[in-house]
This record gives sequence, C-alpha cells and structure tokens, in this order.
Amino acid sequence: MKRRDFITTAACGVGAAWLGSKMTRHALAIPALTQKFSASDTVVLGNTGIRTSRLAMGTGTVGVGHHSHQTALGVKGLSDLLLNGHDHGSRFFDAADSYGSHPHVAEALKHVQRDQVTVLTKSWARDPASMRADLDRFRKELGTDYIDICLMHCLTEADWTDRYKGVMDVLSEAKQKGIIRAHGCSCHSIEALRAAAASPWVEVDFARINPIGSHMDADAATVVSVLKQMKASGKAVVGMKILGQGDMRDRQDDALRYALSLGILDAFTIGAESRAEQEDLIRRIAAA
Repeated sequence: MKRRDFITTAACGVGAAWLGSKMTRHALAIPALTQKFSASDTVVLGNTGIRTSRLAMGTGTVGVGHHSHQTALGVKGLSDLLLNGHDHGSRFFDAADSYGSHPHVAEALKHVQRDQVTVLTKSWARDPASMRADLDRFRKELGTDYIDICLMHCLTEADWTDRYKGVMDVLSEAKQKGIIRAHGCSCHSIEALRAAAASPWVEVDFARINPIGSHMDADAATVVSVLKQMKASGKAVVGMKILGQGDMRDRQDDALRYALSLGILDAFTIGAESRAEQEDLIRRIAAA
C-alpha cells in the first residue's frame, strides 16, 4: 500500500473508533416491521436500473492493506462462501481493492452467470491517472469485462466533489464506454456524506448506519436525515456497518430490524466469515 493510502486508511479507522467511543450506545426505538423481508429479495438500486439482492455479501470486515477477515479464508474459502450465499439467493458481491478480495470474487464468478450477479468494488484513486489504471487492473483481477458499480472509497473531505472532480470525470467516461454501469462513493465523515447527498454525480452511496451510532459519521438521526435526501433524489443508498463492526453482535436482530424499518436502504452489506454465520444471518433477516 502507498504511504498516502496507509495514512488515509489509518485515519479512517481511527476516526471510526473515536466516533464509536464518543457516541451513545442507547438504542433508538425500533418499530415492528409491517412486512416480511428476505436476503434474496430483488431490489432496484436507486435510478441506476441495477437489479440485485437486498443482501450484499461483504468481503472486507476490517479490510486494509489488501487484506480482510474474509480474504484470510483464502481464495477458495471466500469464493465458496460467496457461492454459498449465491445458492441462497444473494446476488450482490461487495469487493474492494483495499480488501484484496478481487481474486476471490473472480474465482466465484467462474461458477455463476456473470449477468446474474452485481459486482461492486471500490478504489482509493484520488487522481485521474490512478483511477484509469485501477479500472484496467480491477477488471483483469476480477476476470470481467465490466464492473457493475465502482465507488470512490472512504471519502472524508467536505469539498471532495470539487477536489476530486477529475476522478469523477474518469468514472463518468467509463460509464459511457460500458466499463462500469454506475458510480458513486463510500463516505466516512458527515461532511463527505452531505456533499454526496448534494451531488447529482453520485448514483450509489455506501453509508454507515446502525441504531447505536457505532463506527458512524454522526448520530443515527443525523445520518438518517441525510440519507432521506439521497433517497428522495433517486440515489441508491446501500447500508454498511449494519452490525456496528461487531458492536451489535449480541443484538443482531435489533440491528437488522432497524435497517429494514428505515425505508431508505435499497440494500445493505454485511460480511460473514463462515457458512454458519452467513446462513444464520439469512435466517435472521427472514425472521425479522
């Protein structure tokens, strides 16, 4: 990893830990659900036209330096986990360069119909040349001609839509050429999230959300108000940190009910580390 990327990644991690330590751990009131949900529900991601499953299979629980808890399973181990999720109806593979999960996703893609799954990945590129290089490399690593969704990863700056306009232009051009189907960002500060909500360029946003404010950009109510703006403008809103990066591991049902009750998440991503954990998650979503 480049020194710049390491410093930025470390800052994101430290910031998340600090926010989590400062925010209240009291749960918000979680209403009873009035309808049934399942991990395999077909959803449409905002105005992108991309149809996929409600549950995205994350590959980067604590992902940094081209490594994550999931990639520690090995190429076959993680590929088999993705395929097991696919067998249970999940059609959304959530990867990133910083997780090192491209080879694992590539192996899984050999065993499914490419047009029946959504492949999302994320780039740390902060200049146009780096983003162009990433798009070429990512497609080779993933073994695919196109990427469904490419996000700018871990944005924190309030002025990122001006500062990184060159990178945004590269992704817009890639969409026109069919290299990607949609573009967007993952945000790691409330300022960056607000900038994403205001930007017509953002088609897909990964946002940290859970009922206790753990590893989030602000308290849950503040984040929800911004996500409502995104949803109203037709952006796809995909939730992450649904279980608070493990802080809600003994309250999974509360966390899932909260995410499902919001009415603003098109989908959400959670990274399982075993088949048993993955299948338990799928059962809990159905039972919520």
